[in-house]
Formats: sequence, C-alpha cells, structure tokens
Amino acid sequence: MWIYEKKLQYPVRVSQCNPRLAKFLIEQYGGADGELAAALRYLNQRYTLPDKVKAILTDIGTEEFAHLEMIATMVYKLTKDATPEQLKEAGLGAHYADHDRALFYNNAAGVPWTAAYIQAKGDPIADLYEDIAAEEKARATYQWLIDMSDDPDLNDALKFLREREVVHAQRFREAVEILKEYQSQKKYF
Repeated sequence: MWIYEKKLQYPVRVSQCNPRLAKFLIEQYGGADGELAAALRYLNQRYTLPDKVKAILTDIGTEEFAHLEMIATMVYKLTKDATPEQLKEAGLGAHYADHDRALFYNNAAGVPWTAAYIQAKGDPIADLYEDIAAEEKARATYQWLIDMSDDPDLNDALKFLREREVVHAQRFREAVEILKEYQSQKKYF
C-alpha cells in the first residue's frame, strides 16, 4: 500500500534552538486538529464511503502521516540543543520530567491525545463536512504558528503545511460533490 522514501515530504530547517516555539508546534502533533487526529480520522472514515471517494481519504490520510513526521522533525530540531532550564522556561518542564526529549502525543497545553478527537458518523456527507472543517481548523492553526514564529526557515515548512491543508479541504469539497451525484443516481440491482 505504501512506499516509504527515507526523506521528508518537504525539507524542514530551523534557524535556532527555540523550545517555546516547539511547545506551540506540539499542538499539530497531538492536538485535536493536529496531524495524528487527521490521519486516523480519514483512514477510519474511508470504510463507510463509496469506492468513488474512498481513495481520496486514503491519499489524504497517508499524507497526514508525512505531515506528522515533519512536525516531529521540527519539534526535535527546535529542542535538541536546549538545556533542561530552557525547556522549563519554555513551559516544557513537565514534558521533560515525564518524557525527556521524546515526543509524546499531547497538545500544546500538555493534554494527552485522545480518540475522542476522531469523528466518524457513518454518514458520508456528514463525515466529509467534518473533514473539511478539520482541514480549515488545521490551516488556521498553521497560520497562527507562522504569526508567532520569527524563524524564516521554519516558516517555509509551516507555509507548505498550511497550503496542503487548503488543498485537502478542496479535495474533500470535490468528494462531497461526487457523493451528492452518486447518491442521486438510480441504483439497479
């Protein structure tokens, strides 16, 4: 199903150690509107969708895992040279005490990831509108992260991720139209 290339979907560079920015980026790692929740949501919802749109959710869901890998790389690069004191000052003291520098699925406030973030109604139209909303929320979060960052190298990758959210929302909107057309066709058995 997958071919794994040992490179990121888009290069991730950071200009300097910045654990405070890493703390904010963790939102997209394990937050409700982050990449893990999106990947799992789409790959789960595809089972109740007609074949005409199942592939769209498969494609986007697997791409979200690539985005998760990019976020993990950003957080790692932003914190790898930080001292424990710098991590504490950035609000990552509790994280460091529990996990050292290991990534853990939680949001920027430290709340652990939960399956409650994943929505699956079983109604294809409702699920796709949920997916559009998820992509728009992720796009907004990426914009806010860009607004808080003064790292032009990091912002380059964040802008890439923000634009991918726009593309995903557009593809889900196309899927809604495909489904509406599919549902209005007469079925013959």
